[in-house]
Amino acid sequence: MPLIRPELTTDTAAIHALIAASFPTPGEAELVDRLREAGRLRVSLAAEEGGQIVGHIAISPVTTPSQATGAGLGPLAVAESHRRRGIGAALMGAGLDACRAAGLGWAVVLGDPAYYARFGFRPAGEFGLHDEHGWGRAFQALELLPGGLPTEGGLVRYAPEFDSLS
Repeated sequence: MPLIRPELTTDTAAIHALIAASFPTPGEAELVDRLREAGRLRVSLAAEEGGQIVGHIAISPVTTPSQATGAGLGPLAVAESHRRRGIGAALMGAGLDACRAAGLGWAVVLGDPAYYARFGFRPAGEFGLHDEHGWGRAFQALELLPGGLPTEGGLVRYAPEFDSLS
């Protein structure tokens, strides 16, 4: 299993290349660059194996109308040659632990419900949370700390850098 560690300033080019290769367009890689430049990467973890970056998870702040701040997970990327080896799960686990350590009480993610359910995520609508894009069941939430979910629910807003992906 690779080493999971915080990203280093020397990792940025490798992380950009990894994310760009993992998605159909370079939009997600550019998003992570913009979040980093804006100081909005709350957690940025790299999976390193043999001196190479083989995985990455980015976590940035999300808010509700009451200004409850949570964690927006993603993008999550693993090099194609290293998939199906548990690296994505290790990055998710370490990322969620880092969010808890930072005092973030809740997290949201957009992705395959079957994959993210293994980490405890459930459709965000079950908690009264919704997104502005109509992602439905793919938009999921998780309580990280007891009582951490916003009780009023509402619209979850990602960092403004996400607007370029729309």
